[in-house]
Amino acid sequence: MQPAGADRLAQTPWHCPHRSLAMPSLAHRTALITGASSGIGRAAALLFARKGACVVVGARRADALQQLVAEIQAAGGQACAVAGDVRDAVYAQALVQEAVNRFGGLDIAFNNAGVLGPLGPTPAVRESDWQEALDTNLTSAFLGARAQIPALRARGGGALIFTSTFVGHTAGFPGVAAYAASKSGLIGLTQALAAECGADGVRVNALLPGGTDTAMAHAMNSTPEALAQIARLHALGRLARPEEIAQAALYLASDASSFVTGTALLADGGVSIRRG
Repeated sequence: MQPAGADRLAQTPWHCPHRSLAMPSLAHRTALITGASSGIGRAAALLFARKGACVVVGARRADALQQLVAEIQAAGGQACAVAGDVRDAVYAQALVQEAVNRFGGLDIAFNNAGVLGPLGPTPAVRESDWQEALDTNLTSAFLGARAQIPALRARGGGALIFTSTFVGHTAGFPGVAAYAASKSGLIGLTQALAAECGADGVRVNALLPGGTDTAMAHAMNSTPEALAQIARLHALGRLARPEEIAQAALYLASDASSFVTGTALLADGGVSIRRG
């Protein structure tokens, strides 16, 4: 015999006893996002705020950050900005301290800042340009995590996310050695930290976007023809919008991924399985 109301529920196509898992919430949580002045970081800040998080945004461009904070606040969210260079250990600590001072702690850290680095044949790459790419893409992530992990542990756990890439992981491209090497290093860092911090409830994951319609993608592919060629490499036949990659970051930041750690999550439109 069915319980009362079962027929009505059965006729409601969206009913599910675990429906909340399909609608991640970040209510009562504080998220720190670097590289937030544009692209994926900006989209993630707006999305996380809409999902209820108090957001601390970081990047070098103070004016762009203030515009982002104003947009979040105008929509009813809570946000603050700290401008600086992610290669600076003092700045990494300042971002965490702002989260603690303004919002009481840190629950989510999305280390998203990065640069494309030098382009062209590797024999022509200057050591200083190589080092700058590693410092911005990889060492900054270490500095961020070093500052963030104690704060996450103090809250009883949380989510630590790095933006990596499929380039140098599932596919190789010429002329981007520094970018591929530095971003691939984030996957090793992710795995080591996931093993190190799991017992404290800190989940650590890398997010690997495919080609995304950002300023970086346009810098790498400077003509419409080049962008179209990159789009065709994806099984979906297009580039991602930054908002789509932000949704994948939301999954890793939320309880929807509560048993996910140490992963390299591809959100790549099928570029990794596309050949020819």
